[in-house]
Amino acid sequence: MKHFIFLFLVCLLAGLSSCDKAWLKPEPLSFFSPENVFTDKAGFESLLITMRKDLKTETTGTLSESTIMPNLTMEFAASDLAAPWSQLDFYNLTPNTDQYYRYLSMFTVIYSSIKNANVLISRIDNIKWASDAERNAILAEAYWHRAYWYYRLVNSYGDVPFINAEIQGAKLDFQTHSRWAILGKIQSDVEFAAEWLPLNAKPGVITKGAANHLLTKIYLANLEYDKAIEAANRVINGPYALMTQRFGIDAAKPYRNLIWDLHRSKNFSIAQNTETILASIDRYEAPPGARSEGLYTMRMYNCQYFQPQVLDSQGKPGMVRSGPMLDSLGIGNANVRLTGYYQYDIWSYKGDSWKNTPDLRRSDINWVDKHELRYNNPASVDFGKVINTSFLANPIDTFKHVYAMPHYIMYNPMDDPKARTVGGNGDWYIFRLAETYLLRAEAYLWKNQLALAAEDINKVRQRAKALPVSPGEVTINFLLDERARELFAEEPRHSELVRVSYIMAKAGIGGYSLTNFSEKNFYFDRVMRYNNTYEKKVQLLGNTANMAPFHVLWPIPSIVITANTKGVINQNVGYDGADRNIPPLTKIE
Repeated sequence: MKHFIFLFLVCLLAGLSSCDKAWLKPEPLSFFSPENVFTDKAGFESLLITMRKDLKTETTGTLSESTIMPNLTMEFAASDLAAPWSQLDFYNLTPNTDQYYRYLSMFTVIYSSIKNANVLISRIDNIKWASDAERNAILAEAYWHRAYWYYRLVNSYGDVPFINAEIQGAKLDFQTHSRWAILGKIQSDVEFAAEWLPLNAKPGVITKGAANHLLTKIYLANLEYDKAIEAANRVINGPYALMTQRFGIDAAKPYRNLIWDLHRSKNFSIAQNTETILASIDRYEAPPGARSEGLYTMRMYNCQYFQPQVLDSQGKPGMVRSGPMLDSLGIGNANVRLTGYYQYDIWSYKGDSWKNTPDLRRSDINWVDKHELRYNNPASVDFGKVINTSFLANPIDTFKHVYAMPHYIMYNPMDDPKARTVGGNGDWYIFRLAETYLLRAEAYLWKNQLALAAEDINKVRQRAKALPVSPGEVTINFLLDERARELFAEEPRHSELVRVSYIMAKAGIGGYSLTNFSEKNFYFDRVMRYNNTYEKKVQLLGNTANMAPFHVLWPIPSIVITANTKGVINQNVGYDGADRNIPPLTKIE
């Protein structure tokens, strides 16, 4: 992983055109050099295709060194809803080291996506356009992509360098910019994008709806609640509608339901689905270079039910990695180990427990619960019986090997029947209208307009057949619970918790403040309250579950900082190197 970051950084600092001093030597232009590619509209559109493809890093990938783990996997593993079983001690996440979870390389991968946007932005006037509208539509999408990734950066790493243009030579004097300065810049950029992007487009292409949805998030981050409401209104009143009727590939199966249909990856981008604002596109039938290794949902989120630690009544392995269970649940690895809070507690409401809730998002047909896991080893005396967790080799084995799973989200079968069942190729939601309603509800909440907030939340709950919430029950914790119920494995959970934490700190809500953000913040308090992994001090792979308030932000890779010899890139407080920080830049030139 260090080798990957080093190569990336050297290429970045050298203008991403060479990884040695060869960039100093004049050479004939390559056929694929920017000067030869960006000579007409088609050249610019080809780079937009690359940017759209970059969105797949949020949802696809593996644990291998050659492939980055999906960003959302890390987002949920570092949240109130799950834990990273192989890196439970966040003190082992340092500016030099991450273990299995790519918190450091995510930083550099995102900057690679930003680089693509900056190339287009910097070269937009290198050709003569047929009209301002044609030019501005291309520019608008590049602005959107850059803003999307900077929104993710500032809500994962805080203050970071803002790179405003293509880098065409060696640059070793990057400076850290204030998170607030970056939010101000991307706000104005996406306002421009919302004006010029198309209202409708083919799947995976950025539209006005995607711009206004992102704007809603940015306005919230900037505490501009009225503008957030206005931006959300433009989406809600646009060409979208919550899905309320069965649709898609399994619509004819009477034992399934609407929530199942909504989460079939093959339904995300079809014309019937009026709820999708933006989805990443990843199809098995695409050429090898245009498709990923898969969504890996079954691998990353499902439990390790098939491992030899799952013993039967004779103390022998009760499970095997084969058969119908493997086809349904895949080769689970519990990289995102779901908390009891997500499995059970958030579904209890007004006297209903998870067992009898009317909420379709926790219906029996949509989940695989512990009592539905049965010994599948034909050689076991308990073959076909429900797994008895008291027979496990170690009580801690329930942490990885036996827990309830949201099957309706994780199940993504393999298109290749010979492939490992890890979660195949498929589109995935980036923005969906249900979230727009919840974002508008949040803006109403911060404005203390609780009746309007409840009305928006109930739009989402009603569709799921959940009981309505009253205005007096609307709090930020309830809203975050609703986001968990609706957007699991879809929203960037850690980033959204960080965004809310900054809002509360800047507004002085709940006793939080920006002055001691790394010592006391809402993110840490919520994780400690609802994720008992840390309270129980779970131990696995030599890690004892541990987290501190400063882990709200992830570390800046140290190799990025040390290679920047003529400038200062700050380190987040709490990590080694933060003592050398200087005040971040508050203006973007």
